[in-house]
Amino acid sequence: MTLLYTAILLFIIYGCLIVYYWLAWRSIPDYTSANPSPQTRISVIIPARNEKENIGLLLKALQQQNYPEHLTEIIVVDDHSTDGTSSVVQQFLFAKLILLKENNINSYKKKAIETGIAAATGEMIVTTDADCIPGPGWLSGLSAFKQEKNSVFIAAPVVFVNNNSILQIFQALDFLVLQGITAASVYRNIHSMCNGANLAYERKAFYEVNGFSGIDTIASGDDMLLMHKIWKLYPGKVHYLKSEAAVVSTQPMKTWKTFFNQRIRWASKAKNYDDKRIIAVLLLVYLFNLSFPALAIAGFWCWHYWLYLAGLWIAKTMIEFTFVAAVARFYKKQSLMKYFFFFQPLHILYTISSGLFGQFGKYDWKERKVK
Repeated sequence: MTLLYTAILLFIIYGCLIVYYWLAWRSIPDYTSANPSPQTRISVIIPARNEKENIGLLLKALQQQNYPEHLTEIIVVDDHSTDGTSSVVQQFLFAKLILLKENNINSYKKKAIETGIAAATGEMIVTTDADCIPGPGWLSGLSAFKQEKNSVFIAAPVVFVNNNSILQIFQALDFLVLQGITAASVYRNIHSMCNGANLAYERKAFYEVNGFSGIDTIASGDDMLLMHKIWKLYPGKVHYLKSEAAVVSTQPMKTWKTFFNQRIRWASKAKNYDDKRIIAVLLLVYLFNLSFPALAIAGFWCWHYWLYLAGLWIAKTMIEFTFVAAVARFYKKQSLMKYFFFFQPLHILYTISSGLFGQFGKYDWKERKVK
C-alpha cells in the first residue's frame, strides 16, 4: 500500500499546485493598450532555418503592425538554410537579412539571436519564431505595457493553431496547459517560465547579464534560461502580458516524431536550470505522472491497483479541467476541452518519456543531431 499512499500524497500536493495556478491565472488582469504616443524603438529578431514556407507570412504580418515604422526594425538571421529562406526575406525590403556564419556549435538559435541583437538599434528586443503570426496590435501592446510597467523582461502569450487531427489537437491542448502555468508563475513570481516565440526584453539588460554567456553551449534555453538571468538582476521588473492583442500564433509539429523531438528539446534544458523553484515543480510533476505506470504495473499482482489508477486518472482530470478550461477561454479554444479526459494517458506517457530522454538522450532538430 506504500505505492498507493505515495501516489495519493503526490496528487494532493499536485492538486494544490494546480489550484494555485488557476487562482493566479484568474487574478491576472487583461491588459488593454492605451498608449497614443509610443516612444520605444523596437528591434524584432527572427532566427530562421529552412522556413521558406513560413517566413513570408510572418513578414507580411509584421508589415501590417499598427506600430510606427520609424520605431520598428525587423532583423532575420538565416541559420544556414538550404531551402531558399533568404530569397523570400529579400523580397521584403524593410527586413534586414543577416546570414549566420558560425558552424560546429551546439546552440545555433542562441547564436542567431545574439547576432541579431548585435546588429540591432532598438532599445527593446522582441523575439519570435519564423513560423509565428502576430496580430496587428502585437508591437503596440508590448511597447505600451513596457512603458506603463517599466518592464525589463516581458513574457507574452503564444497559442498553437490546429486542425482536427489527433496530433494537432493534442499539441494545442498540451500547450494551453503550459501557457496557463507560464502566465500564473510569472505573474505570481514563483518561478521563471516563458516561450521564445513571444518575448520582449531591454537590449541593455541582455548585455548587463552578458547575454547567453554561461548557457551558450546548451542547445535549448534561449528563452527561460535568459529570463532567469535577467530576473536575478531585475526581480521586480519581469512581467507577464495577458492581452489578446499580444497573442502570437504558431504552427504545431507535423509528425509525432518531430513533436517528441520538440518536447525532448524543451525538457533538455531542465538539468541546466539555475532557478531551483522550477526544479521542485518539475520533479513533483514528473513523480506524480510516474505514479500512473507504477500503479498499472502493480495491478498485475493485485488488480485493485487498476481501480486506484482509474480513480487517480479521473481525479487528475477533474483538478486540471477548470484551470485549463479558463486558459482555453482566453485563447478561444474551448472546443478542445471535450478531448481533455481522453488525452490524459498520452499526456502522462509523453511527460515521462520526454523528461527522461531530455536528460540523457540526443534528438534531431532542424535537420541536426543535438546533444
